[in-house]
Amino acid sequence: MSGHSKWANIKHKKGKSDAQKAKVFTKLGREIQIAVKSGGPDPETNSKLKDVIVKAKAANMPNDNITRSIKKASGDGATDIMEEITYEGYGPSGVAIIVETVTDNRNRTAADVRHIFDKFGGNMGNRGCVSFMFDKKGLIVVENDGDIDEETIMMDALDCGAEDFSADEDVFEITTDPAAFSEVRNALEAKGYSFVEASVSMIPQNYVTLTEEKPLEQIEKLLDALDDNDDVMEVYHNWES
Repeated sequence: MSGHSKWANIKHKKGKSDAQKAKVFTKLGREIQIAVKSGGPDPETNSKLKDVIVKAKAANMPNDNITRSIKKASGDGATDIMEEITYEGYGPSGVAIIVETVTDNRNRTAADVRHIFDKFGGNMGNRGCVSFMFDKKGLIVVENDGDIDEETIMMDALDCGAEDFSADEDVFEITTDPAAFSEVRNALEAKGYSFVEASVSMIPQNYVTLTEEKPLEQIEKLLDALDDNDDVMEVYHNWES
């Protein structure tokens, strides 16, 4: 079936150093706390929490960290007020970028994100300036380790309610309607599949190719700086990386 590789566009986040992994776990802990505060500490009755836990496990976050984050958010002493804010803008050569954040200080976060855009040849825009170039989809990625038959996983994915399926040398990519993401993921999990990525993502409709050295250097630094910011949870872009 069809499809540009969505995984190729985000896999640069994987394989991080131990220090970077610790930062990823901290960010996932925040996401877990947001989910708990919005729907309670039981993943069986809180689908958002269940989705974040699956995402955390795909990132190899230890179970102890997950449990600790849930307890922190559901405890009597949980007084931090966190909010989710999305920023949009353009990187060098018109690369469209969406930045999802969780913050306890929106003024600080807005200033930090704007500074990163400005520093590396981009500019932060108004809400909606680039999001129309992306489709919100569930993305489930299964490692293609040679033990899984492509025809079998494709039929399993479609039987479970997936919209689309694609395969390359490294992974199988399964795309779902965002409303059906949890149901499809649970059904595939019940069939014995494990995931290297499982989340609702913003998938670009088209991609921008950069060939000149300066824009390539700027976009790498811009995306790295956003990823390194403690308040930034996810970064989506349409650079053909």
